[in-house]
Amino acid sequence: MAAADVVSAKKLVENLQTDLRALSNEAKKKYPPVKEAAEAGILRIRTVVAKNKDIIPALIACSGEIMQPFLLGCDTKNLRIVQICLASIQRLIAKQALSQEAGSNVVNMLWNLMDCGIEDLKVLQTTLVLVTTSTVVRGNALARAIVICFRLHFSKDNTVSNTASAIVQQVVCTVFERVLAEDAANAAGAEDHSIHQNSLKTNSRLPPKSLRPCATDAYLLFQDLCQLVNAEHPTWLLGLTEMSRTFGLELLESILNSFPQVFLRHKEFSFLLKERVCPLVIKLFSPSLKHKQNLMSTGPLVGDKPYFPLNMRLLRVVSVLINKYYSILVTESEIFLSLLVKFLEGDKPMWQRILALEVLHKLCVQLKLLRCFCVSYDMKTHSTKIFANIVNALGSFIQSLFVHPVVERQSALPGVNSGKDGLNSSPGVVGGMSLGGGLTPQPAFAYKGVWIPLINVAATGSARPVFLEMLDKLEAPTVPDGYGLSIAFTCLLDVVRSVSTIVTSELEVEQRRKDQSGSKKMNGGTVLDRNDAVLEDVDPSLKSLWEELVNASWCGVLAALSLLLEACTDETGTESILKSLEVYASLCGKLGMTVARDAFITCLCKASLPPHYALTVLNIATPQNANILHKGHKRSISRDGLSSQQGQGSDGNANEPGDGRNQVVAVGTALPTIQGTQQGPVMLTAKNIQCMRAILSVAHCHGGILGTAWHMVLTTLQHLAWILGLKPSAGGSLKVSGAAETANSVITTAVMGELPILSAMLSRLFESSQYLDEVALHHLIDALCKLSTESMEIAYANKEPSLFAVAKLLETGLVNLSRVDVLWRPVTAHLLEVCQHNHGRTRDWGAEAITSLVKASLAYKFEPPLHENLKLQTMLLSPLQELSAIQHPDIRQRQLECVLQVLHNNGETLAHGWPLVLGVIGAVSDDQGDNLIRTAFKCFQLVTTDFLPIMPRYGLQICISVAAKFGLQKEELNISLTSVGLLWNISDYLYQNRVSISEGLVKEANLVEGTNDSSPNEAPVPPFDALWLTLYSKQADLCVDSRPAVRKSAGQTLFSTISAHGSLLQQTTWSTVLWHVLFPLLDKVKKLSGAAKQDKSDISGGANILIHHSRDTAEKQWAETKVLTLAGVARVFNTWRQQLILLGDFPRAWALLLEHIESSALSTSNEVSLNALKSFQEILQLQASSPSPKVLEKAASLDTSMSAPKAEQIKRTTSGDNPKIMPQKQIENVMDDFTLWSTAWRVWHSIGINGTKPPTSKTAKTLPSQPFLTTLLQIFPTLFQHIKSKFVASDFQKLSRVLQCAVSVPIHADASPFLLPSSMQEAELTGLQEAALNAITCVSKAIGTSETMQAMHPAVFDQLLTFVTYACQAPSFGQIETRVMSKTASKQAEWVSMNYVPFAEKSLSMTTALYKKTATRQAVMEQQVLQNILRVLQMPLGLKYACPSASTWKLAVTSLLEILHIGLPVARNPTYNKHFKSMWLDLAAALECFLFSEHPAPVTLSVEEQQQDEAMDVKVVLLIQNEILPYSTALPPQFTAKIMGLLNRGSIHSANSSSFLDTNNSQLREEFAKTCFETLLRFSFITQSLVSEEGAITKMAMSALLQRCREVLSKYVEDERLSGKCPLPRSRMAEISFVLKALTTLMESLKKAHSGNVDVNTWDQVIDLYPTLVDCTTCTSTTVCSALRDVLSQYHDLLLPPSGAMQNGR
Repeated sequence: MAAADVVSAKKLVENLQTDLRALSNEAKKKYPPVKEAAEAGILRIRTVVAKNKDIIPALIACSGEIMQPFLLGCDTKNLRIVQICLASIQRLIAKQALSQEAGSNVVNMLWNLMDCGIEDLKVLQTTLVLVTTSTVVRGNALARAIVICFRLHFSKDNTVSNTASAIVQQVVCTVFERVLAEDAANAAGAEDHSIHQNSLKTNSRLPPKSLRPCATDAYLLFQDLCQLVNAEHPTWLLGLTEMSRTFGLELLESILNSFPQVFLRHKEFSFLLKERVCPLVIKLFSPSLKHKQNLMSTGPLVGDKPYFPLNMRLLRVVSVLINKYYSILVTESEIFLSLLVKFLEGDKPMWQRILALEVLHKLCVQLKLLRCFCVSYDMKTHSTKIFANIVNALGSFIQSLFVHPVVERQSALPGVNSGKDGLNSSPGVVGGMSLGGGLTPQPAFAYKGVWIPLINVAATGSARPVFLEMLDKLEAPTVPDGYGLSIAFTCLLDVVRSVSTIVTSELEVEQRRKDQSGSKKMNGGTVLDRNDAVLEDVDPSLKSLWEELVNASWCGVLAALSLLLEACTDETGTESILKSLEVYASLCGKLGMTVARDAFITCLCKASLPPHYALTVLNIATPQNANILHKGHKRSISRDGLSSQQGQGSDGNANEPGDGRNQVVAVGTALPTIQGTQQGPVMLTAKNIQCMRAILSVAHCHGGILGTAWHMVLTTLQHLAWILGLKPSAGGSLKVSGAAETANSVITTAVMGELPILSAMLSRLFESSQYLDEVALHHLIDALCKLSTESMEIAYANKEPSLFAVAKLLETGLVNLSRVDVLWRPVTAHLLEVCQHNHGRTRDWGAEAITSLVKASLAYKFEPPLHENLKLQTMLLSPLQELSAIQHPDIRQRQLECVLQVLHNNGETLAHGWPLVLGVIGAVSDDQGDNLIRTAFKCFQLVTTDFLPIMPRYGLQICISVAAKFGLQKEELNISLTSVGLLWNISDYLYQNRVSISEGLVKEANLVEGTNDSSPNEAPVPPFDALWLTLYSKQADLCVDSRPAVRKSAGQTLFSTISAHGSLLQQTTWSTVLWHVLFPLLDKVKKLSGAAKQDKSDISGGANILIHHSRDTAEKQWAETKVLTLAGVARVFNTWRQQLILLGDFPRAWALLLEHIESSALSTSNEVSLNALKSFQEILQLQASSPSPKVLEKAASLDTSMSAPKAEQIKRTTSGDNPKIMPQKQIENVMDDFTLWSTAWRVWHSIGINGTKPPTSKTAKTLPSQPFLTTLLQIFPTLFQHIKSKFVASDFQKLSRVLQCAVSVPIHADASPFLLPSSMQEAELTGLQEAALNAITCVSKAIGTSETMQAMHPAVFDQLLTFVTYACQAPSFGQIETRVMSKTASKQAEWVSMNYVPFAEKSLSMTTALYKKTATRQAVMEQQVLQNILRVLQMPLGLKYACPSASTWKLAVTSLLEILHIGLPVARNPTYNKHFKSMWLDLAAALECFLFSEHPAPVTLSVEEQQQDEAMDVKVVLLIQNEILPYSTALPPQFTAKIMGLLNRGSIHSANSSSFLDTNNSQLREEFAKTCFETLLRFSFITQSLVSEEGAITKMAMSALLQRCREVLSKYVEDERLSGKCPLPRSRMAEISFVLKALTTLMESLKKAHSGNVDVNTWDQVIDLYPTLVDCTTCTSTTVCSALRDVLSQYHDLLLPPSGAMQNGR
């Protein structure tokens, strides 16, 4: 035994002895038995102490004896003795020194004292100590002890009663504490649970046998308490006849609240709960349920009135039952909860409703309870939806306070201080009116004229009931204003908190479980914002529980909170409401309850906007909120309709007293909507701004669960931003506009300072989208796009739209570049639609957004890097490219500015993006304006200048196409021309980097999307060659541009490029160049030039520019293009003939080119036709020659300049292609193909025939020009070299026809001064005429060297002779009227004939020379070429002085003499004379025409010239004398006679004028006549020895000659006589002088002639002339006199006849 216990025991012994002595002393007089007992007790104690070391156990053993004196003392009823005894008993009890028996005796003693009413307090005290100190008092003794306390509780003495009340409660608790101790002591032992319910149901005094002693006592006690409360007699607490229900309920509530373990562990006790307590509670609730409050009166209805103390205690019991014993009282709890809901109805007294609210509040803070409610009731199919009913009842209660505000105050009495119970009314509001004076207003709710203060009733998450604690109240207390609403409001907030905590905590547990299982963590900030992936793995029952929790509560919560939100005037209260709405919205969203989520979001959005404005903007149907509260329980129509008024409630709230939150802080303009625009200003209150913050918070913290609700959120934010004047700025953030847009805009100072914060919150909201999962991000983007679409529709209605959505799309995109693949397509697709809008600012922001996104995305550091990700880079640049399809110039300007920045900032990393960038740059069109084109071209110049080396090789092809597009645009000519230059630069770049480019293209072959210009039947084109083909093709496209300057520049560039770099092309590629570039180009040019206009309209493009007349029509400008193109193609054929000749289809290409040449040559444009012939001439230079030194040099330069020449050569040769320089033998084989040249000959002939075809009318606008014709004929000699082997007579006939027509073409009168000489003396052979003769010459030479062509000599002569005739008779060209350039010619003819004199003379000379060579050729003789020559010469010989040029007849005479010198011997040859039979008469005719021309010499002819001309005549006579007359016997007689006639005629040439005064007669040809006379005489007398037939003919001619002399002399004599002193004309004098000389000569000849050849009549005639001669002696002319003297002197021989005179005479 411990020392302390020993000391304590000794002290107890001492105290007992002292008490016994005191008792003995006190009782020695009056109560001797007591004295004796006391003394005996002292001895007993001493004995125990002496005998036992352990005093306390010894005392317990003899406690009956020790207690005897004290019991006897108490029986004395003496107050002093009783006090001493009770004190001692208490010491024994305290030291637990009593036995069970002694304890029972003590109880009995106390019972007696209680009955006597002695020392009630001491009795109570002793009883308490006895029961609580030990367990010696059990069973019935315990029951009697408890009854003592109960009976004293009903004492009339308040002190005793109150003390007994407390002790009863303590004793009752002690009884149950014994059970706990007993259970603890027997925790390891098995309990007997085999209990029969029937045995428990019998109300027996015997407890269940299964219970231990302490439990038995507790069981019997609790059972009797229930019976007592139920007004039944107890079975264990005998002697207790009455007990108030209130006290009984307090005891029951205390037991149930303090010892749930007992009831939950022991089924016996659980049975009591179900069978005794619950029915009792329900029974006691009956009066309250039946009672109904008359809402229209101030007092209760007649009948049973609910009793506040009883109801309050019942509800406390109910609260404990539900809180502590829900697990075993599920069904009973359902009833209790339903009762609580029932108590909240409006027909119950307010205090009763308040009590129910406080109970519900205590329940709502219990998370597990709420969860169990949902599981046990709401999730059951046929069960009452308890949780839903609770929430809805709370909402209904709150609404009822605003509908029937008098109900809350009906219990209040006038003058009663509502703050009596610690619940104070607002200090700032009295009677619902604001006190003002600077006092802070009371937080309150104001709605429809009803003002209810808000009281702080409890901290969030805890219940602090007030009315439930009013145990001392016998009447219902006054309910302070606002207490009911405040407790309901707090309860509602706790419901929200509890539901949120349940779902959130359990969801977090599931999330941790999933994370621990190795699943990938979800993207997001909080659990509620994560994806549904967690929910997918959650147990379905658990998920269903969460959903039911929210489903059961959200309608009621929303209805109540939305009303409170509208009515709340306190910022803190409003914040709590908003936070609850936010929490529920997040819960609904996370659980996938979209309808509920959208309802909460709608509520928030509606609260942030003015009421009527919200209805319009959010398109909220009025009955929407009314339907929410129907879910879960039924209410009256009037109550349901309350929520429908919420959307209209602000009308009354604006002026509610103390409503500071409804103060207008901003006034702005309404944002136009599709439904219409609100008229007048829009006013925002502080509450609206606070709600806006709440919306921002929801979107920021719970954006992942908003889903489709994003649209409403963003719509609201858009309208708020608009009203507050927040406008988009760079990057998509919103900034405060500089000034109010309208006079109605007013922003208070407080809000003005808050606007930057709101703007920052908005920005952070969209910045936080980077933490959203992909699905949530798509919802956000879809909402923004939808919102933007609505704004676009508003803009279509000519209303100012909001740019909020576009700006935030940009902001969202910028912060989510890390997952650009998720958002890029939807965002940019919509922005592209925005860019197409017709509203300028909308379109501008769309472009700003797209370009900013593109620039930011390209600058973002992706992994892998962007330049390595083809797909991503293409996707990023695609929107920029798609902007090209938009026709608005401002969009294109933004696009191009973006491209320029991209090039500057990211050009080095574009890599695979170059095709798209170039596509953007190249999307030029003429309708975009010059500014756009200049900007785009600036970008392109940057590309070609800086980025060609780093560009993917397949991008070069696109680069070429873009350059071509710039060339084709029509707005800026300088850009087009510069683009052509860029193409040349690109070609140089390709050439200089050909090796690296070629290798790069091979590597990138799978990426190249370029066109392959080869047809399916052709070999595939290598990538590098395909690049060149693209270049050529694009240049060819520019060659057909509508602007002449571009066409010219492009054409020159194209053909220069081919010429300079064609060596890089493989052999097979040349075919593609021909058939897909050059020939299509020719076709296009041909077609376009043919369709060109001939007028002068719009040639300068609208500019006032002077244009040369040669280019003043489109037709003329296209002519230049056609010339350039054809010449270029021809040059290609000539330059690259080695490559082209060996193409398999070269003949076809050759023929097609010739066809184009033919077509162009026959063009009406002189320029085109002439240059076509030049091209013809150039391609004819193709010849089977060795490669030129230039080609060899170029090939060598290629080899030396290439970095890897061997590799390229190997590659090109091993690939099966032909080498660059072809073998000579192959080239010769191709060139020897006559088909090529026959085609060329056919084309040349066609051009010649059709080009020189005479018109059928007398007038013509155009005729072939001289250069054209000259070139045409100059082509022939070259062409003839290739066709001469097959050139036949028919071909020469074709040639002749062309030549004749060509030289016959006249020239226009306007051009004649520049082409024709001013006089015949200055005339020269024209180029055309020379070319024609050259053609004849080359044919003639070929004929001379070819035996097979000899037969064509006559044809050549014929052609030349035809040309000869042109000297005297210019050829006509069809029916064209022409004139000759002379002073007397008509000036009216439009066309002027050429001067053909030099041409004809040259032809005559060629004829003469050719005849000299071919006179003896068989064909020449057979075809009577000489005769044809004589016939042709008859004209110039006959015209003589009438010839256009004197040189003509002179040359004709000279040529005649030369030809006759050669031809006459051939003609006299007996072998060939048969071919010349018909020739002689033509010869005579020719001689006659010349010697006796009908055209006299002009009077202006000088004497020297006359003498020279006469010398020509003499030469002809000498020819007759030497070449004809000596061979007269071999000549036809008829011809000889004609010759003699000519000589006779020429021997005397008289003047042919009959007037002796004629002074214009030409001089007589004296020398000519003399020569004729001499020749005549010579061949008549001297050369003839015998008289022959010819001599007879001569004699007759002589007679005629003498007769003519006689006539001349006679006429002269007569004329001289008539003239008197006037001398005769010189010509007459010359004539007479000549006659006299002729007679002198004749007489000399007669004298010399053989006598047999002179007729006697001849002498007679001579002699008869003598008298006439004498008459002439009167002439005074010395010349005549001299001649007369000579002739007269011849007569002296006749006066003295010679010796033979008689012989010659008679």
